[in-house]
Amino acid sequence: MKKAISLLLALTLLTLAACGGQERTAPDGPEENPPAQVGGTDPADAPEPGPADSPAPEEEPAPEKPEEPSVPAREEYLILDPTVMPEGGTRDGVTYEAYDGIVEHLFFHPIIAYTELAFDGDAQANGLDDYMVTVDEFNKILDSLYEKDYILVDIGDVWSETTGEDGAPKMVRNTLYIPEGKKPMVFSYDDTNYYPYMLENGFAYKLILGEDGKIWSWGLDPQGQEVTSRDLDAIPALDKFVEEHPDFSPFGAKACLSLTGYEGILGYRTQTASDVEWTEELEANRQREREAVKPIIEELRRTGWTFGSHTWGHIRLGSGNLAKIQADTQKWFDEVGSLVGETDILFYPHGERPDGGDWKQTGEAFKYLQSQGFRVFCSVGVESFSFIKKDICAVICDRLHPDGKTLRWSRNRYLRFYDAKDIMEIGVRPDLGLGEDWNS
Repeated sequence: MKKAISLLLALTLLTLAACGGQERTAPDGPEENPPAQVGGTDPADAPEPGPADSPAPEEEPAPEKPEEPSVPAREEYLILDPTVMPEGGTRDGVTYEAYDGIVEHLFFHPIIAYTELAFDGDAQANGLDDYMVTVDEFNKILDSLYEKDYILVDIGDVWSETTGEDGAPKMVRNTLYIPEGKKPMVFSYDDTNYYPYMLENGFAYKLILGEDGKIWSWGLDPQGQEVTSRDLDAIPALDKFVEEHPDFSPFGAKACLSLTGYEGILGYRTQTASDVEWTEELEANRQREREAVKPIIEELRRTGWTFGSHTWGHIRLGSGNLAKIQADTQKWFDEVGSLVGETDILFYPHGERPDGGDWKQTGEAFKYLQSQGFRVFCSVGVESFSFIKKDICAVICDRLHPDGKTLRWSRNRYLRFYDAKDIMEIGVRPDLGLGEDWNS
């Protein structure tokens, strides 16, 4: 993220589209990240996804999207380096200052577009209530963060790898130079894969390039009608918010997308499946999906979005099964990394730390994952905690999670970001109660 993106890349994207388609938390008790398949209020009770759960690409329930038309050349999108002070200490009349404090980190899952489908009383409703926010709640959170002077920075700019005095590589925390009076924040989005269960429960189906060349969502409304929108998904919604409030992202950063691979990425069924006989027809369809998603990935990268691994099969990294972790990691590189490019960010599925705890030890699983290029390891917790490990070149950190659980039960903890009383759509969510701090 150290340069202005050139018009040449924009024209390359046009060609692609025309040719192919479209201060610290207790380390031992983090709150769990939800499983990819939401099945109830307790993540441990939900079935763990994996290769056996992978549907064959032709089983995609969404109607086929017509081939995307050619799109116009994009406007230049400027991405700046927050680790470099602007010459003279000002840029566009804004004064910048050094910042070495906490960089807050919030993460979201895909947001609910149609609450009548999500909260319809079926087996998924309570799990969706636990782990997701609605479109309106997401927009209110953005408004509140903006009003409270938070700005977005890229997680890749917060830490860097360098060489220590002993000649060994190590991670260091960077000084950020940010607009005076502002507070830096990282966004990440987990499971931006558009799993089939989401399609039945009120979410967008996939990302597409709109006629304006921007990222839009595509899906079906409760009546089964096709809908393209920039308001019904957290990715185009954040794009739109930054367009309207450019000072919310003065360096051009958006969020890091945490991707699995077992049901494709970004709504495109780019995965293989082990539970069916793999045929030439299935592989041809997979390759078409891979080609169709490439212009989406390029446009996301061009406009400040980055990518991280959430493992291929949303596996539990604390299982002690090193062979499974190795096989899964290689499959992620083959099926996801080959599309989105290199990344040094790993987001723990279920918030589960490798080897029983990455804070107290550096076990075989952690060593293996670090050897594969990962340097920033993200779990889930009650604070935006981070720690640079001393025995290996890596950073571990926790993220906070705006969702139904914390809106209901952790109002006071999130007041520096927003007041749940102003955010939560109580009238459309299940009647599951509210925390005592709602009365304060």
